[in-house]
Amino acid sequence: MAHNGTSRRDFLRLAAGSVAAAAATGWLSRAWAQRTEPWPPDVADDSPRPNVLWISAEDISPTLRCYGDQYAVTPNLDKLAAEGVRYDRAFAHAPVCAPARSGMITGMYPTSIGTTWMRCQGTPPVEARCYSEYLRAAGYYCTNNSKTDYQFAPPGSAWDECSGRGHWRNRPDKRQPFFAIFNIGTTHESRTRAFKPGQSFQHDPAKAPLPPYYPDTPLVRENLACYYDCMSKLDGQVQGILDQLRQDGLAEDTIVWFWGDHGWGLTRGKRFLFESGLRVPLIVRVPKKFRKWAGGGDAASVAPGSVEGEMVSFIDFAPTLLSLAGAKIPAHMQGQAFLGPQKAKQPHEYVFGARDRMDECYDFQRTVRDKKYRYIRNYTPQLTLAQPIDYMDRTPILREMRRLHAEGKLPDGPQMQFFQPEKPVRELYDVEADPHNIHNLAEDPKYAKVVDRMQKALDEWMIEIGDIGFLPESYFDSIKGGGTTASPGLTPTVAAKGKLERIAITCPTKGSSIEYRIQNARAEKPKAGKGKSKRGKDEAGWLLYTRPVELKPGQAVAARAFRIGYAPSGVPSYTFGSKAVPAGKADDPKTFWRERVNKSGVLDRCRKLKACDGKWVESADAYLKALADEAPAMRYWAAVGLDQAARKDAGMIKRALPAVERLAADPDPAVRAAVGEALCTMGKLDDGLDVLAEVATGDTGMAACLAAWALWRLGDRARPVLPKIEDTEYPKTRYPRAALNRVVKALKKD
Repeated sequence: MAHNGTSRRDFLRLAAGSVAAAAATGWLSRAWAQRTEPWPPDVADDSPRPNVLWISAEDISPTLRCYGDQYAVTPNLDKLAAEGVRYDRAFAHAPVCAPARSGMITGMYPTSIGTTWMRCQGTPPVEARCYSEYLRAAGYYCTNNSKTDYQFAPPGSAWDECSGRGHWRNRPDKRQPFFAIFNIGTTHESRTRAFKPGQSFQHDPAKAPLPPYYPDTPLVRENLACYYDCMSKLDGQVQGILDQLRQDGLAEDTIVWFWGDHGWGLTRGKRFLFESGLRVPLIVRVPKKFRKWAGGGDAASVAPGSVEGEMVSFIDFAPTLLSLAGAKIPAHMQGQAFLGPQKAKQPHEYVFGARDRMDECYDFQRTVRDKKYRYIRNYTPQLTLAQPIDYMDRTPILREMRRLHAEGKLPDGPQMQFFQPEKPVRELYDVEADPHNIHNLAEDPKYAKVVDRMQKALDEWMIEIGDIGFLPESYFDSIKGGGTTASPGLTPTVAAKGKLERIAITCPTKGSSIEYRIQNARAEKPKAGKGKSKRGKDEAGWLLYTRPVELKPGQAVAARAFRIGYAPSGVPSYTFGSKAVPAGKADDPKTFWRERVNKSGVLDRCRKLKACDGKWVESADAYLKALADEAPAMRYWAAVGLDQAARKDAGMIKRALPAVERLAADPDPAVRAAVGEALCTMGKLDDGLDVLAEVATGDTGMAACLAAWALWRLGDRARPVLPKIEDTEYPKTRYPRAALNRVVKALKKD
């Protein structure tokens, strides 16, 4: 029997039965276990229990016909929009998949929880959980098919199934509500460059709409045509999933949600904080029976054909899902619900975004958007937008632009902006008049009040979430902590005439979640999890623990625990009638990184120092003072500031050089990287190159990238160091190795 939108009370009545049946299926105990605070979440008794189907697409902007793009051929998605709500101002909080998905799965900004750098492995605060755990605790069967990319290994407790086979059809009881994700990679940047010049396309390259920042060449037009062909293929794949929903008789019981994970994977889109990198399509179709619930009491707001002009952000997705499921939104989530009974009373005035390291290249940018303007603050304005990134540079459009730029054939104007050697400290764009973000208004006196207002909003947000972007990544890696989740303890709490036991399962690791599995007492002991996301044969049947487990004679229960950023626990088991199994000992880490950072006050000091950006020479006193700060982050930014001051005014060299030289042996490798580049600027080339070579080739973590790119920026001046970096063993870490390899190749060229 298919779930048909019954209330939670009716759902529990349907589920009433024997304790053995509850233990066998698991969803009954999860649905009953909503009263414990702070975990699991409280669940509303009047929740109608809608199913939710998510369909995500990679690397797409709102390039659909329903969004006004007449070049697009997307009839199925256009139909879905006509049947639901089209969100015209939906934004990712990061312009690349992993940080975007990290914030989405936790409901917390990556810049707040330490998952902001591309493909890093974070250790978020103890309160951070995957939103799917809240849904599982509320009684939902949760599947992900199958991308994770959360910047941490997905805990086994996150999903009932996470694999290429994940599907709502796999739930053990068809009455159970489900949350199912299907991730479609057809439009990923790697697919949109998979064409041969001159081949035939569904979309006519001659009619491709060229943004003003692209040159008009056949290769550029063909790359665009290939992207739009991928969009049309995606359109058909989405319809295939919707057809399965209808075939199962679930279309009227399921809220359908289609979205893109950030802007298109073409040049100046993905990885960049412009509209083309952050604005995404979002379409939500709500069946009639759920419209009043989903609309927060206003059914008309989610009626077919609706267009929503208020701003929503990816950081809102997790709280919105919990609102739709009737589960209480936890206070630590940093977004707000835009659907369901917990829908925010006031829409966003601003939405925010961030970019930090992308693959092997560093940058540090923040952005704030209101309905009319996008403001970007560049905290590393000395770096060009056109930094080379190996994976990004495979895009045909970018290769074409680099060729034309090298040949001096790119005209002044929007096409040259990408190659400017530096970025403005501040950028302001009127997105209504300038949707492509090519006319920077930040220095126009007429917009001074707008710039001040947007900067104030950005500062307040960064303070509120505790933005860690000011910390060098290598330093953060040294303090972020981690460990192994303690093995759970299993203790019998109630025995009824030898026929029933209730087993309490606990884990002393703060922030952990527990799963359990009922089995015959003679069954083979389950194997410990390895932190992987896919559930194979050995992974079936694990249930999220939210209340004591009921056990009958002849049964045993196995348990395992997960903490985001930690290795999974062992798997102890308890057999009916035996002695309690004690919990393992929790790791005793040093003070958690967030407490340590907050206590130090380093973020406030860095923020004040970085307010000097662009006023390099005038701020020399502040930089010189910061060189003596106890925090590596302050010394790092001080060295960067003095390097820029020396570039602007040679008179700064005599004043700053002695203090900079004293830091050549600083214990922090990121500081040494900044000092090495500053020494080269200040005329101490041999000393600076030695420092940079040591950091770039040594065991210095991600600071090696900083040193490698400093060598790259030096160009021919770095040639004397080639023998040192060429003959050494490259760093084992992927991105430092890629950066150093780029430097070696550049220096070997004639």
